[in-house]
Amino acid sequence: EREREMGDQEVPEDANVGCPGTDDEQAGKADACNGCPNQEVCATAPKGPDPDVEYIRQKLSSVKHKILVLSGKGGVGKSTFSSQLSLSLARSEMQEVGLLDIDICGPSIPKMMGLEGEEVHQSMQGWSPVYVQDNLGVMSIGFMLPNPDDAVVWRGPRKNALIKQFLRDVDWGDLDYLVVDSPPGTSDEHISLAQYLSLSDIDGAIIVTTPQEVSIIDVKKEINFCKKVGINVIGVVENMSYLSMPLNEMRIQDLSDPSSGKDLNAKFQEFLRKESLEHCVACANVFPPTKGGAETMAKAMQVPFLGRIPLDTKIAIAAENGESILDSGVGAASNAFKKIVQDIAKTLG
Repeated sequence: EREREMGDQEVPEDANVGCPGTDDEQAGKADACNGCPNQEVCATAPKGPDPDVEYIRQKLSSVKHKILVLSGKGGVGKSTFSSQLSLSLARSEMQEVGLLDIDICGPSIPKMMGLEGEEVHQSMQGWSPVYVQDNLGVMSIGFMLPNPDDAVVWRGPRKNALIKQFLRDVDWGDLDYLVVDSPPGTSDEHISLAQYLSLSDIDGAIIVTTPQEVSIIDVKKEINFCKKVGINVIGVVENMSYLSMPLNEMRIQDLSDPSSGKDLNAKFQEFLRKESLEHCVACANVFPPTKGGAETMAKAMQVPFLGRIPLDTKIAIAAENGESILDSGVGAASNAFKKIVQDIAKTLG
């Protein structure tokens, strides 16, 4: 959301006349705020200097690289990317990696990291992460729910308080990388996250999208949000860029007669064997990039484009089992992830 400045206060462009500014103590509470579309966000967002911001800076000073993973829209594979990025970085035993899940209402990281049923333990130093392996720790609200099917029905202030507690109280120790999986959109949680990390020298954000314009529209807003709050955009990843599927895993049906839907799979498999095509892969644009997709958008908005990740069953299986796609062998998905992770590591130094 773009904003204009009024004196020393920032005022949303769609704010009511007489807006006191987003940082004012009366933000969201003044008479002028009644009926404003931003009223709830302004009322719940932290105001004024927060002493915990400096404490968080000190707490995270032992973390070399801090990466936010964002998306403009839900369902684009942001958490899948966060988990696979963390697993990929941790393949080097010389690197210590942490994954922080602050998607409070949709904590899918425990499942994707193979940590369902685990619990958080507390020590004199704070909350201890749950470890996937010796050099990869994870923290999520999912570890704190008595029932994984329980809905987290919290208002903004309570979610913001937990995000602050995660940043302030988790004992990560010395890390090379901390990956933060954020909720989709640009809500008050994102404003709070940007404020809490304002002194912590974060490297920036990786923004995940799918190719179709309905997702690209929201990613533009996410990029503008990052620019507004001073978060560097490390790059944009186009997930589910195209379908990549081995021909020998496809099912072929004859739909000329809808009532029968004749299964031609046996004949198709025989054809593949006869022509020695068993190892070939079919590719298709499931989500057509009607206006050029993420690469064109990134170029127009002057942010790096990190690459394309296919819609691949191997990624889904890896996420379901808490495994790294890089362990699945050579393929379009593993090759794409490997290159993107290498480029990220090279960019961060």
